[in-house]
Amino acid sequence: MKRVLNFYPGPSALPVETLEQAQRELLDWVGTGMSVLEISHRSKEFSAVHQEAIALLRGLYGVPNNFHILFLQGGASLQFAMIPMNLLGDGDAADYIVTGRFSNNAYKTAKTMKTVHLAASTEVEGKYFRIPKNHEIHLSKDSVYCHLTSNNTIFGTQWKQFPDTGGIPIVADMSSDILSRKTDFADFGLIYAGAQKNLGPAGVTVVLIRDDLLKRALPNLPDILSYRTLVEKNSLYNTPCCFGVYMLRNMLKWVEKKGGLESIEAQNEKKAEILYRIIDENSSFFLSRVEKESRSNMNVTFNLSSETLETRFIDDAASEGIIGIKGHRSVGGVRISIYNSHGVEDIERVAEFMKRFVETHG
Repeated sequence: MKRVLNFYPGPSALPVETLEQAQRELLDWVGTGMSVLEISHRSKEFSAVHQEAIALLRGLYGVPNNFHILFLQGGASLQFAMIPMNLLGDGDAADYIVTGRFSNNAYKTAKTMKTVHLAASTEVEGKYFRIPKNHEIHLSKDSVYCHLTSNNTIFGTQWKQFPDTGGIPIVADMSSDILSRKTDFADFGLIYAGAQKNLGPAGVTVVLIRDDLLKRALPNLPDILSYRTLVEKNSLYNTPCCFGVYMLRNMLKWVEKKGGLESIEAQNEKKAEILYRIIDENSSFFLSRVEKESRSNMNVTFNLSSETLETRFIDDAASEGIIGIKGHRSVGGVRISIYNSHGVEDIERVAEFMKRFVETHG
């Protein structure tokens, strides 16, 4: 079996142990004589996995009891529409902070439906290389919520400290850094995340919604788009992504086995430190355009001095089994996505390759 170091930004690498478990159980799952791909979502076997996934996520992530946990479909992009649809009535407004492509997509989607304000943007000529300072954020007096994206996968920026919103609930897209570090839920009203980076395969979207925001969710929405209905039905209003929930459960058990969130956070900080040290020690060779205070611990981005050298770097890495590091087409360069599934030893291997490349081409 050939396994490479997979640094694609999403769908992204999964721990081998979770894949091996799925492989072992694929044809005969928990003695049913059926695959998890075949069994009814109403069965007691799937119900047990579904409830275990909820309990594991609540325990590992420290989700308070006044938050409901949903496993939905449609990706984070569907939440761009569902959030204003559910939370903004006539006369209501929300604030949006734009720090990248996906936060901008969330803002543009909401703007087509409801009244929303641009509270801050770090866009310069179509690029986003930093997180705004507190004094740059201008919130509306009567805003229902403030939306932000916690980590920018394309440009490699991340909120290290979330803004003081003066009590306005933060609604956050955490698709690319959920469960990578501890989160203080006190300031958050709703958190959502596509699973395909830190929680499992593509197909499941996790939504954590606080009681008070759920209570203000508007009535008379289509059931499939109503947080009220989806909470009432425990995410089972329609057929869920059963295999995705099963894999999410397996991923959470892997995090638990690794020592929980505290251990995962320490590992993620160490991985990022290794790569950024190589970049900074060779700053004339690896060109980081991200403000240091905004650097992401999930997506490390940089350029080289020419596109030719970048192509050589990516090709040479691939020849050593390091794949998925080509930067997004809007930015170019290199992007190394170091989500939870990668251990420190994987990043040390990348760092050694980077050192050798500098020695050869510097």
